[in-house]
Amino acid sequence: MWYSPPLFLRPWQQLTGITDERMRGGMAKSLAIWIVGSVVMAFVLVHAIRYAGATSWAQGVAVGFFNWLGFVFIVMLEEYAATKYPFKLVAIKSGAYLVELVVMGAILASWV
Repeated sequence: MWYSPPLFLRPWQQLTGITDERMRGGMAKSLAIWIVGSVVMAFVLVHAIRYAGATSWAQGVAVGFFNWLGFVFIVMLEEYAATKYPFKLVAIKSGAYLVELVVMGAILASWV
């Protein structure tokens, strides 16, 4: 949903130069990579949640947020510093991971 037309698809496309035609090519492969990546991320996050002793959705949100801040956002800031991409692109890309990790954290901490 993050990269859908009502949200951030068009700004992301403008900033990256990726066209609709280019996106259509290899869509199945892209979705498979995204799904596998999300499963791996959830697997790692559940271990961080257990290590932190998080047992409520709010604690899971905190674990997801701090994992995003320490690993995703910092890496994207370093990429931004090196490549000089517009910060708006960093915000769009890292925002998607922020939502993903926070939602995963809430669900996993409540469930585990």
